[in-house]
Amino acid sequence: MIDPFGRAISYLRVSVTDRCDFRCHYCMTEEMAFLPKSDVLSLEELDRVCSAFVHKGVRKLRITGGEPLVRRNIISLFQALSRHLKSGGLDELTLTTNGSQLARFALQLVDCGVERINVSIDTLDPDKFRLITRRGDLAQVLEGLTAAKKAGLAVKINTVALRNFNEDEFEHLIQWCGDQGYDLTFIETMPMGDIGGDRVDQYLPLSEVRLRLEQSLTLTDSTHRTGGPARYVTVAETGGRVGFITPLTHNFCESCNRVRLTCTGTLFMCLGQDDAADLRQPLRASDSDMPLIAAIDAAIARKPKGHDFIIERARGGAALARHMSVTGG
Repeated sequence: MIDPFGRAISYLRVSVTDRCDFRCHYCMTEEMAFLPKSDVLSLEELDRVCSAFVHKGVRKLRITGGEPLVRRNIISLFQALSRHLKSGGLDELTLTTNGSQLARFALQLVDCGVERINVSIDTLDPDKFRLITRRGDLAQVLEGLTAAKKAGLAVKINTVALRNFNEDEFEHLIQWCGDQGYDLTFIETMPMGDIGGDRVDQYLPLSEVRLRLEQSLTLTDSTHRTGGPARYVTVAETGGRVGFITPLTHNFCESCNRVRLTCTGTLFMCLGQDDAADLRQPLRASDSDMPLIAAIDAAIARKPKGHDFIIERARGGAALARHMSVTGG
């Protein structure tokens, strides 16, 4: 699949649910109105859509949410998709999780061919963790990380940089990840969905974060890539890697190789644009995959050059109405 700007689309991120057992301040409101189950694709339908993308050239599948591991029988989807790893049609099957369910599922994920995962942790302070997630238990997440490590999963920690919340913890997070053998990626907060607050107050440019880190750490640019938007550095003091995802200060659109499928079958060709394609209708209209594949081709043909997130534009609201949990984190 080649988009209008010559970029090969080889990476599909799939939100299997908009539901989550946390309510992180930068992602959701306290009282979220979740989608009715009738609107959500079945696990069998998700397998069929993902398989169509694999046949079209997608080499990497990332399962996301909401929190993907709260979806009932979710392991059956991983089991089904693992056939593409065995056939060589897929290079990688992975997921992003908040870690709350990892203790239950780590071994099963490995059995399905998952080799690495991303886990979202914004603070190592238990009280601040409960505050930012509104209900999360840091000890439960750390137990999940221990289980993941024991099962053999490579772990990358995702940390959203939030002004006046966790900016005093970044060096500690880097040291902790180095000690544990985890990679770490910092992410700028993105203006998506009404969260009941002002994101301008939360926003912390990662260019500023890097300058602060370089006052006490030795950071060397790395050529390491994982197929996503992060740009990595190596930290001499820990030997570990730190990534920076900068959708606002320096967008990554020129090398974008990904599209996002929501749990309702809506395909977003760009995280920061509202244009989308309905894949649920052609999926359910025929037992043949031809209408579905035609809809995918038509969507890729109008993938935009890039997004135009501007944090100030979202003051008092959001640049995009949909929440990150709907699009897929």
